[in-house]
Amino acid sequence: MTVDTARFATRAVHAARSRETAAARATPIYLTAGFEFDDFDHAADHFSTGTGFGYTRTGNPTVRAVERQLASLESGADAVLVASGQAAVSTALLSVVGAGDHIVSSTHIYEGTRGLFLDNLARLDIETTFVEDIADPDAWRAAIRPNTRALFAESLANARNDVLDVAAVSAIADEVAVPLIVDNTLATPSLLRPIEHGAAVVVHSASKFLAGHGSVLGGVIVDDGRFDAERAGHNAPHLVLPGRGGAPSVFSRHGGRARIAYARESVAPRFGASPSPLNAFLIGQGAETLSLRVERQSRNALEIARWLESQDAVESVDYAGLPSHPHHETAVRYLEGGFGSIFTFTLRGGLPAARRFVEDVRVFTHMTHIGDVRSLALHPGTTSHAQRTDAERAVLGVGPGTLRLSIGIEDVADLIADLSRVLESVRETVA
Repeated sequence: MTVDTARFATRAVHAARSRETAAARATPIYLTAGFEFDDFDHAADHFSTGTGFGYTRTGNPTVRAVERQLASLESGADAVLVASGQAAVSTALLSVVGAGDHIVSSTHIYEGTRGLFLDNLARLDIETTFVEDIADPDAWRAAIRPNTRALFAESLANARNDVLDVAAVSAIADEVAVPLIVDNTLATPSLLRPIEHGAAVVVHSASKFLAGHGSVLGGVIVDDGRFDAERAGHNAPHLVLPGRGGAPSVFSRHGGRARIAYARESVAPRFGASPSPLNAFLIGQGAETLSLRVERQSRNALEIARWLESQDAVESVDYAGLPSHPHHETAVRYLEGGFGSIFTFTLRGGLPAARRFVEDVRVFTHMTHIGDVRSLALHPGTTSHAQRTDAERAVLGVGPGTLRLSIGIEDVADLIADLSRVLESVRETVA
């Protein structure tokens, strides 16, 4: 019996089936849970070697294409795409640390990541020490312990725009043969590629600039592919020792890509962090225009930051592109083609002024997101940083009147006009 001669219900299920291939110019979307095997041996080979595709949770052609794209943009050897930026951070860390291990992290990081360290990883007996002065190499070095297995930081920090000296910190990580993991979400590979400066692993919330339109969630881990078993094997026994039942070690099968292979084979699929192929497609489409958007956003942000710095209603502006920023020289050394589009500024008048600002903007959107084509505004003190103490917020440059902007691709004159109108209203409130 063929499909054409089958009964109605069978034809409804099987008539569209095709093994034809076509050279689509855009990345095809393989929106399927599983993949058909050619024969018995094909299925057995897939499960024994991992080659090819069997189930989308463990691999998908659309996802794989975007992984290659993002690895190339970050100058990495390989990448694993996951369901969110938080999943990227979790997967990257769980690929290198385990119970009884220790992490050294910048204190200037996304609050969700900080919560992961303090609440979730702590329950797994993984401890974290935070470094406040990230520009001081000795502060990093002093925080390292014999059981330290990773250093973690953001290339361009949320919210104060602190800029990481990637080469200096990666050199310290190399001294103890552990990876430096850099969250490069805010800088994007269009402005900075940490692997080129010595970082071992880069993570992103792909929901932000990589996708670019605020429509999907995703995350990515990019690895340098230079894991050295001889130097670092003692810090990563899960990569160099045989697996369950005497299976070959991850390093023996993947060499320098052992770390990212472990993330792909053992962490992301088992913890369920796999992304939707549709989201992967949209992230890949967004990444194609990344450089154009970041160039426009960075140019707009610099002009707006300069304008804000000249306004009487503004107490301070924390933008790495301004000479007044303490990390401006580091930004000039590392960032190519712009200084990013996310920064904070603080209004005179404290919380009442900030409230008036977020309730009066019209071109700017008041929402919790960054890296969008649209310009966005948020009050960190009562949202993203609400769980911090006043003293902790002060260290991060977040006061009652501090606002975070994520600058989009709109006409900068319209953005400044919106800000000008709102600041006039703020002046009246303060007066």
